[in-house]
Amino acid sequence: MATKIIIVLTLIVSIIIPFGAFLLSKKKSKGGLKATLAWNAFLFFGTLIISDILVFSGKVSAAEAETVAVAATDGWKYIAAALSTGLSCIGGGIAVSSAASAALGAISEDSTIMGKSLIFVALAEGIALYGLIVSFTILG
Repeated sequence: MATKIIIVLTLIVSIIIPFGAFLLSKKKSKGGLKATLAWNAFLFFGTLIISDILVFSGKVSAAEAETVAVAATDGWKYIAAALSTGLSCIGGGIAVSSAASAALGAISEDSTIMGKSLIFVALAEGIALYGLIVSFTILG
């Protein structure tokens, strides 16, 4: 129980310290915000890695080995599904942002090409749907 409290407190501190330093600094620029976000990510993921090491460093007996093996493969399955969905949605978002802005610019000049531009935006959105289908396949 004490390790859980320590982990939660460290996660909270890893979020508060960089942004507190940014807010208290007298020179607030875009570079300062990027450095703050970089430090925040470094401290947050560092805390997660250390907490994983602390939480999952227990010993397993031979009677629990089969249950642990099944749980380990289930964990990898969920991580793979989350990565396929998350990364495809990020890629789809990047593709939609560039395709939609170009489509809006083209439609503002010539409104007859609206159908063609919507097709390109829909194709970019399809990337996220393909990732979702892959994650359902992994989980199924």
